[in-house]
Amino acid sequence: MQMYGYGRVSTKEQHADRQMVALLKAGVCGENILIDKQSGKDFNRPKYRQLIKKLKPGDTLIIKSIDRLGRNYEEIMEQWRIITKELQVFVAVLDMPLLDTRQKERDLTGVFIADLVLQILSYVAQTEREFIRQRQREGIAAAVQRGVRFGRPLLAPPKEFAGVYEAWRGGRLSVAACARQLRVARSTFTRWCSQAY
Repeated sequence: MQMYGYGRVSTKEQHADRQMVALLKAGVCGENILIDKQSGKDFNRPKYRQLIKKLKPGDTLIIKSIDRLGRNYEEIMEQWRIITKELQVFVAVLDMPLLDTRQKERDLTGVFIADLVLQILSYVAQTEREFIRQRQREGIAAAVQRGVRFGRPLLAPPKEFAGVYEAWRGGRLSVAACARQLRVARSTFTRWCSQAY
């Protein structure tokens, strides 16, 4: 019987150090800790998929907090069922001792309370994800209103543009040929043309 740890951060820029320390402190050896750097919106994550394939009946999965498992209510509930019922793996959520299926002495009331806590925490994880997305949309909209431009800076036409532009206007070159000659995308060339005169 093995003990595994799973952690997740939403972006490649974020660090899983706190989760790693907590998992090591809980007794999981380093090579059995799998960390995804991906959103928790679904469970289509490479390290999570790898973990599910490794888990065997009687193993234990340690997670720092339920939102590290995921942020989609229905999918968290489904994955919990798969792990605990189908795979027959024990799960312990470090931040919530009630979510520790290793406790053999739990009676029906204890199981009922743990299920309620799981549902509440899964709901909170999903609503937090929705709030984050809403705040992000509102922030982008406010920035656009202030005139902030997103994406790469616009490329200025090179000095050769005028001659190529005239050849295109005269019908001697196609848009694709002009773009190739200037080493830019066709959309960039047509944007320059629309701004030229």
